[in-house]
Amino acid sequence: MTADTGLSQIFRPCELLLPNTPEPEVWCAVACDQYTSQPDYWRRVEELTKGKPSTAHLILPELYLDEPDVAGRIEAIHRTMEDYLKRGILAPGGFGFVYVERTLSDGRLRRGLVGAVDLEAYDYRPGAQTPVRATEKTVTERIPPRLMVRQGAPVELPHVLLLADDRERCLVEPFEREKRGMKLLYDYPLMQGGGRVRGYLVDAAGQRRVADALRRLADPGRAARLYGDGSGPPLVIAVGDGNHSLAAAKESYERLKASMPAEKALCHPARYAMAELVNLQDDSLVFQPIHRVLFGIEPEKALASLRQAVGAGSGGCGQRFECVFKGGRETIVVSNPSSKLTVGTLQNFLDDYTAANGGRVDYIHGDDVVEELAGQKGNIGFLLPPMEKNLLFETVIADGVLPRKTFSMGHAADKRFYLEARRIR
Repeated sequence: MTADTGLSQIFRPCELLLPNTPEPEVWCAVACDQYTSQPDYWRRVEELTKGKPSTAHLILPELYLDEPDVAGRIEAIHRTMEDYLKRGILAPGGFGFVYVERTLSDGRLRRGLVGAVDLEAYDYRPGAQTPVRATEKTVTERIPPRLMVRQGAPVELPHVLLLADDRERCLVEPFEREKRGMKLLYDYPLMQGGGRVRGYLVDAAGQRRVADALRRLADPGRAARLYGDGSGPPLVIAVGDGNHSLAAAKESYERLKASMPAEKALCHPARYAMAELVNLQDDSLVFQPIHRVLFGIEPEKALASLRQAVGAGSGGCGQRFECVFKGGRETIVVSNPSSKLTVGTLQNFLDDYTAANGGRVDYIHGDDVVEELAGQKGNIGFLLPPMEKNLLFETVIADGVLPRKTFSMGHAADKRFYLEARRIR
């Protein structure tokens, strides 16, 4: 890759490494940050992939981050990567984007493009004005293990999902109509209910069309019309899933850049990170709420503080959410929001309240789980509405980043599975 700082090049084609394995059904493993409270899932992965080529041997599941043998696991990952390259299990797959069709666990189809995002164009810090930005606050303590994996790795494998707000559907969707004439690279089943994934190589003409679409998305006038903001560089790509892995790639590149002449670093393959770019408007993308439960407090006292903090009323429109506790429930209608999003207003209160009064917040999927936990003495639950996905870019532009755990892009089984790879040194 040659250096190019144009906005059409912030997401670009790359040299692909693809699996050469007789057992594709065990090659793909789910994103490392999934099923962190379900060790049986990962034990089953180990059973399915034992002694077989698999991306499960090339990643460090977060479940194991607190285990005493983390350093040994990372060393084994690096050895296995080298072994797969030497034996041709990871083999050259051509140059280009990959048009991806992922059949999700419920049968819906998610479409995307695998390519390389320019880390020079990405910043995960709140208030960043780069074309590629994080959507939620990055917890810096979660970066070091991923950084250790990347710094010693000859290749990278993507589980990052990026989002473009392509309301005209010119970036990804045209390839669905053209796929019959494209080269099929893979067609794999995904383990443990993950669905299926197919990938097609995007040719030179398709690559040019992607660059044209990105230039259109980067037009400041378009951004001003859609989001009401013309004060800074437009947000072109937002990170949907895998922000901490992308942040680790950024940190690794910045360290490498500091160790060599700038012109050499700008042409280094580690300047880029492999990821899949999905249209925010894809019909398969449904933002699901992540609820909160506050543990170890006096519910009535916490509720009284909440009412005072947000100017709670009993009617009208605007931000609202439901509080659930042992023996009662109450709908809060906010008259004094501290964020553009309901979840942000609640999270700001919870951060302030726990800092002053103690207690612990957990982030919960599913109304039924919240109801169960909130029914226990000393707890209170907060049921949040789903976020309207068309507010994503507008809110990141206005607020810098979203509150942590604002939304989930589908269930764990529908997250990205590792499949393709790319050399980074």
